[in-house]
Amino acid sequence: MAETNLITEKLIAEFTQSHMEKLFYFCLKKTGNHAEAEDLTQDIALNVLTELNKGTIPAHFSAWVWRIARNRYAAWADGKHRKAESVTGADIGDYELEDTSESTLEQMIHREQLALLRRELAFIGSEYRHIVVAHYIEDRSIREIAASLFLSVGAVKQRLYRARNILKEGMNMAREFGTRSYKPEDISYSMGLLRLGSKHQPKCIMEHALYENIFLEAYGNPSSAEALSLELGVALPYMESELEYLTRETFLTKKDGKYQTAFPIVSRTAQEQVNAAQLAAAPGITKALATFIDRLTAALGEGYYGTDQDAESAKWTLLLLAHQHFEVKSPHTHQFTQRPDDGQWDIVGYQRCTVPKPAFVGNHVLHGNGYMLQQFSAVPGRDLTAEDAQVIFDAVIGRISDKDAPRAAELAECGYLRRTGDTYAPAIPVMKPAAIRHTVNSMDAETRSVLNALADSAKQQMAELHHTITEIVRSDLPAIFAGNAFQCELAASSCDFSRGYIMAEALRQGYLLPAEKVSRAVGAYLDLV
Repeated sequence: MAETNLITEKLIAEFTQSHMEKLFYFCLKKTGNHAEAEDLTQDIALNVLTELNKGTIPAHFSAWVWRIARNRYAAWADGKHRKAESVTGADIGDYELEDTSESTLEQMIHREQLALLRRELAFIGSEYRHIVVAHYIEDRSIREIAASLFLSVGAVKQRLYRARNILKEGMNMAREFGTRSYKPEDISYSMGLLRLGSKHQPKCIMEHALYENIFLEAYGNPSSAEALSLELGVALPYMESELEYLTRETFLTKKDGKYQTAFPIVSRTAQEQVNAAQLAAAPGITKALATFIDRLTAALGEGYYGTDQDAESAKWTLLLLAHQHFEVKSPHTHQFTQRPDDGQWDIVGYQRCTVPKPAFVGNHVLHGNGYMLQQFSAVPGRDLTAEDAQVIFDAVIGRISDKDAPRAAELAECGYLRRTGDTYAPAIPVMKPAAIRHTVNSMDAETRSVLNALADSAKQQMAELHHTITEIVRSDLPAIFAGNAFQCELAASSCDFSRGYIMAEALRQGYLLPAEKVSRAVGAYLDLV
């Protein structure tokens, strides 16, 4: 009862402050007489206040007031015409009743209010929105709504009351969508995985424009569904559904009703700083690696990498191999994170950045019985498969079968094999690591000392670059990631494109010949184990 009285008092105050003046002008327009307008306004007000004092709590107060106003006006007009008929004997049909339809201005105001209401329904939380829609749009009773939601009637009334206040406040606001509602950003990704999810996660989610901007907005910035909805200009019912999906798929975390991105995203600023660090370090590292390779080749002779590829082409492989040998190795061992649908993967995101970067130089390793084939993807070429690796190994030991002849012919066409009649030989470096180690260990002390000093110089410079990159990325990450050694290292290593910078610098210095002047098979080599 106390709650009902409080609501009644608020409605009476709202009626007095917001409706009385509007009602008077409504009545003046309809009657055309100041005195009659005052009388009619008082009659309408009396009916409104009487109903409120009886305990009536209308679901939509403003619409309820105007319904009473039109009913009282219709009664007033009917009474006036009846009175005129009794005096003159004329039929009521001889008189034209006042137009009770809305004026153009009133229609415009109504449409504008309706548009605002619809806008606010798109941004009100689901716990309120479902009840508002059910009651006002689907015309369901409060008792029926309460039963369907397993709530008490009082709880539904409270939510309706709260929802009306939220909607009213929202309709009076000049809402502004965020920048990402009209200017979405992009994210690029790197991915490490043991296996994809059975629904192709994370690939099926990563390249979705809406998701990318949710990730960017919620990155290090725990945000409610309502805030994300407004920032991205997406109605809340749809946003809530997407957020729950992304949380289930472990791209977001949810705590206290707020969502946060669950993987590192390296900012443009950090990428620019990393780029500058790698550009600054590349000349010194490249020179140290090139000098080491030249001294090693002089000490061992060119035959240590076989005689199947010319020296200038072999430098591409040897440079990248030396870089790989001297780079900082991770001290951490980590299993990729277990994900839904039997996936096991981790990702790092990057804000789109306009800083020019050198070509990405990837590498993949293929193991077989008696060999390991590694390919640095330095220039466009064929991505070697396990079947390709086996055929190349078979060419080394001279046993290409008739079944493998078509594949061998393709590999010869791409430059990985050399064909002489019906026989094939490798056209890439072929090395025997055990024999190389034995030869190195047999060198005189002075030669080994020089090689060790050159190796140490390269290692030190690469370690310093690795440390610089790690610190740039660590300071860029939110605390939730910066304190996680694996996530921090994953993000830092994903920003390390030093192989590409070294290759570009070696081309600039003239240590490597341009791609068009060397074999099409540069970057691949075979180790016999």
